[in-house]
Amino acid sequence: MLRALDVGLLRLLRTRGHSPRAETALRALARAGEHGIAWHLVAGAGLLADGGRAPVYRRAMAAVLAAMGVNTLVKYLVGRARPQLEGLPPLTSTLSSRSYPSAHATTSFAGARVLSAALPAAPLYALASAMALSRPYLGVHYPSDVAAGALLGDALGRLAAPAP
Repeated sequence: MLRALDVGLLRLLRTRGHSPRAETALRALARAGEHGIAWHLVAGAGLLADGGRAPVYRRAMAAVLAAMGVNTLVKYLVGRARPQLEGLPPLTSTLSSRSYPSAHATTSFAGARVLSAALPAAPLYALASAMALSRPYLGVHYPSDVAAGALLGDALGRLAAPAP
């Protein structure tokens, strides 16, 4: 039943809201999320513009790197293959054939969690959510891959976030 729900949601995301402009935009967003690059850029800009909160920005960079490493380990331990929907090929390439959990979601939610100590949380989580949802939209992750990545990233971000 859960697999059917996962595939059904994936099919919905692959068949609704698609236009050349939307697909181009989401491919660009996904490219910015490779290896957590977007989150490193946000943290780097914070370091340059807001030196008083430098420890937060450094923690964010470290958390994103750690999230990438932990995600890779889990991905290889689980070994789930990327989705393949008949008649709906992926709209972007991937670095690996493994799907679970989504590294884009993991790094994005880790980055958003830590950076929310220095920056407004709503735009950070909006970016993290868009980054994560771009993956099933583009056909390279199941929705459950994204949910697992978001939970993993948030947990790792909580470990790295400064104490309130």
